[in-house]
Amino acid sequence: MYYSIVIPLYNRPDELDELLSSLCEQTDKRFEVIVAEDGSRQKGDRVVAKYRDRLPITYFEKPNSGPGLTRNAGAARATGNYLVFFDSDCIIPPHYIATITTFLENHPVDAYGGPDAALPTFTPVQKAINHAMTSFFTTGGIRGGKRSMEKFHPRSFNLGVSKTAFDKLGGYGAMRFGEDIDFSLRLMKAGYRTALIPDAYVYHKRRSTFPQFFKQVFNSGIARINLHLLHPGSLRLVHLLPAVFVAGMMLILLISLFFRALLLLPLLYSLVIFIDSLRINRSVKIALYSMVAAWIQLTGYGVGFIAAMWKRVIRKKGSFSAFEKRFYD
Repeated sequence: MYYSIVIPLYNRPDELDELLSSLCEQTDKRFEVIVAEDGSRQKGDRVVAKYRDRLPITYFEKPNSGPGLTRNAGAARATGNYLVFFDSDCIIPPHYIATITTFLENHPVDAYGGPDAALPTFTPVQKAINHAMTSFFTTGGIRGGKRSMEKFHPRSFNLGVSKTAFDKLGGYGAMRFGEDIDFSLRLMKAGYRTALIPDAYVYHKRRSTFPQFFKQVFNSGIARINLHLLHPGSLRLVHLLPAVFVAGMMLILLISLFFRALLLLPLLYSLVIFIDSLRINRSVKIALYSMVAAWIQLTGYGVGFIAAMWKRVIRKKGSFSAFEKRFYD
């Protein structure tokens, strides 16, 4: 099997450098790399030039259109029979290509996804955000934690799909946020087989500041309603939890004006996050940051979800994304 690794890039040459460097260390070299520059001001062409002697790499520029359509443009130049999509803020372990090859040879599927992890070199904020996105005590525990080979929805920061299936589906849609879930839902509706490969993890830096993280999860909450309207029946009870969390905390704050003891509930939740992060990360600083990240994740997603529910479902407005123009800043 030969893989085409497609990387959409927007104003992140430093991240691209780390990603390409990690790809040079792969134990299995049966892949090409395609970097699609999505109308960036800070271009990655000089970074790509550093690796032309070490990687079979294609680089091209295009007008800005968002990650989904940029992945499509990269896939159109692919020569491999299996596409692998990475976000530019990922670092790939040396065994990655060998791991997916072994899995796909023994369990042929049309598409797969893998989990994410944090490197020791990540900043405390990045490690805290990673904890919030993967912990059992946030909705992050649902992402990448399902080991069943059935009905797994791959996410585009770490996703592989056969070129045949990708082309038949027409690639990604025009959504700027939630485009990976839309793609996964269309894969499954078309009858393609998907799987989680637990050992095909990547080191995912995500956002490096809490304001950036808030923008990400707020737009994710909006995207969930957009996806619900695009794919009726795709909304699950678990998707409502952040909105319920926000409503519940607001109710607790209101009632606590009369019963102060209720304030112990949000404090208890914060303590649970602190202990869980301290157990995993062995750092008081990261554990404290993890409490902040968890609250941002749940409230940001929940408020975005509620705002989209009000505008799109109740008021029947068109689709929107609050931080579309400055999402990456």
